[in-house]
Amino acid sequence: MNILSEYCLGDMIVRYVLDEEDQVGMELYPASMNQALAAGKSYRVDPLVQWKKEGDAYPFGFANGMTMRNSESVSRMKYKSQQVEKNAGEIHITTILEEDEGNRILHTLHYRNGDPAFWIITEFRNLGLRPLTLEMLSSFSIGGITPFAADEAPNRLIIHKIRSKWSAEGRMETRTASELLLEPTWSRHGVYSDKIGQAGSLPVRGYYPFEAVEDTKSKVVWAASLACPSSWQMELYRRDEALCMSGGIADYDFGHWCKELKPGECFRTVPACLTVCCGNVDNAGQRLTRMWKKEDDGKELPIIFNEFCTTWGKPSYENISRILETLGKRPFRYFVIDAGWYADAVKGWESNMGDWEVSEELFPQGLMAAADKIRNSGFIPGIWFELEICGKDSKAFWLEDHLLKRKGKVITAGGRRFWDMRDPWTEEYLTRKVIGFLEEYGFGYLKVDYNESIGIGCDGAESLGEGLRQNMQATQKFFRKIRKRLPDLVIELCASGGHRMEPSMIMLCDMVSFSDAHEEKEIPVIAANVHRMIPPGQSQIWAVLRASDAGKRIVYSMANTFLGVMCLSGDVYALSDSQWELVDRGIAFYRAVNHIIRDGHTCFYGTEQQSWRHLEGWQGIVRYSDDGREALCIVHRFEGQMEERISLPVGGGYRIEMIYEESDHRISLKRGTLMLEFEQDYDAAAVYLVKESFTL
Repeated sequence: MNILSEYCLGDMIVRYVLDEEDQVGMELYPASMNQALAAGKSYRVDPLVQWKKEGDAYPFGFANGMTMRNSESVSRMKYKSQQVEKNAGEIHITTILEEDEGNRILHTLHYRNGDPAFWIITEFRNLGLRPLTLEMLSSFSIGGITPFAADEAPNRLIIHKIRSKWSAEGRMETRTASELLLEPTWSRHGVYSDKIGQAGSLPVRGYYPFEAVEDTKSKVVWAASLACPSSWQMELYRRDEALCMSGGIADYDFGHWCKELKPGECFRTVPACLTVCCGNVDNAGQRLTRMWKKEDDGKELPIIFNEFCTTWGKPSYENISRILETLGKRPFRYFVIDAGWYADAVKGWESNMGDWEVSEELFPQGLMAAADKIRNSGFIPGIWFELEICGKDSKAFWLEDHLLKRKGKVITAGGRRFWDMRDPWTEEYLTRKVIGFLEEYGFGYLKVDYNESIGIGCDGAESLGEGLRQNMQATQKFFRKIRKRLPDLVIELCASGGHRMEPSMIMLCDMVSFSDAHEEKEIPVIAANVHRMIPPGQSQIWAVLRASDAGKRIVYSMANTFLGVMCLSGDVYALSDSQWELVDRGIAFYRAVNHIIRDGHTCFYGTEQQSWRHLEGWQGIVRYSDDGREALCIVHRFEGQMEERISLPVGGGYRIEMIYEESDHRISLKRGTLMLEFEQDYDAAAVYLVKESFTL
């Protein structure tokens, strides 16, 4: 194995290696660890692109049906050349692979100076004389993990994945490589692949499209994420002394995907974002999220009111007027009318999506009267749509010529069907019903929900998986159309909470609903954990306030929103003056620290939770401003036996600037440690720290 080329990308080194069979691979390590590379480590080059052509032999080593990595197709694709383009603070490294039949792969790495990660896109070009069908094409593949040990000790490598289900998004799963059977066999013949992924149109269901490998001795983490709104897969692969990681569109085995390319045609994969760093998985995850963080020119984070948990699907003119009266001149920026504005007088609202006709019963004066009332109250009006689906009680449910099918039959999931977003008629219909509607009523905020999955795929392409991919690409095209027609519109991405929290969808929108855990006690745990996958300044957190809430509960709910963007709902018209005083203090605290929420990095402390439904101990989140001069500390106590005093390491040189609490927690700061005392379960406090020498 020889070094083909090496590039320093910020604090990362990207090394391309080449073997005697002209197979080229990619390896990563922190630039600061250059002197720590192990000598004499023996392993095979992991090919830069994993792919398989229909008809070629499947991989060896008892792998067929488990993985398509290292098929016959891979062995035939040889290194041709490498091109480097530098301009305007960016570098593009394109590695070209070719096979005897003339087919070509372009593997392109994109890096911008100062970024903590980089993007990779792979393109396959059929330059041969015959059509071919791809059954697999990876977005990325890296090998050589770990380069810091010639002989890997047990438990040195640990694997981090992030699991997700409805109302329990963002749970980290950590296991050793040996637990996942990712140790080499005695003969180095048998191979093993640990594969995760998702089949369908809810890309964050089961797992996030993210994976990380940590070398616990060298304290180095390799992490990758896929920007994919449809079926995807990520694999950890082991044959010899080096662990390999790859990912991309779900292949034919996993996601029923194949793609036919005629001579002259090409196909590009979904982008992959990669990083390597010294530290832990939290550092690595947040390095990735900076790559899809929205550039907002330092704007103050908004405060949102969403009436869903106030009216529960009955957002009438009367209800909205009552809420607006209560909110008064408080500094809310957006007032969102959620689901139900289109309700049928008999059938209700839960399965009536798709026709998008304003309910005359709820809005006898018309929806414009409600939108105008919101504007006249000083807020920007918002509206809810689930634009890609049709509910069973709608007329649209029966427009079968324009709905997705599988094997000729309309795909029905529960009470929902799915528009074929590739269909020009569908695009025109939704342009009129959604974009035209937003323009007509002057809405400045759009909440786009999505509450079911298409499943493994749909008709209309050479495979079900390709049909799904094309449909989701058409969905994203429609999002871009909305943005083009309404450039100032704020778009919230929701999919039963956070089930579209992947880079390509996040970058199309302004903020993301973190979860549907509207008023559950685990909200702070979910809200903190998703920091690894989304910038907190784009993560919208519910604070649902009830008239029955004690002051302690009000503070607990309000403190949750300091982990992202504040979104209030609930019994606001029934809160007492003392309850409102706590809410108003929470709003003032949020406004004081929102720049740290928007631009900073997070450290996690507290009890490792065994159950998110039965929380024990405590959680402490410290979010530092980018310059380190300020810190936001958010502490939640849960239940179970524990010491009353909590110690949170924050570093030296800070002073307490502001506290948000209900009762006295005897908060003090000594020798870089913040100390708080909690006497009751399910209580919270937040502290704003600034450096002694720093003047606000």
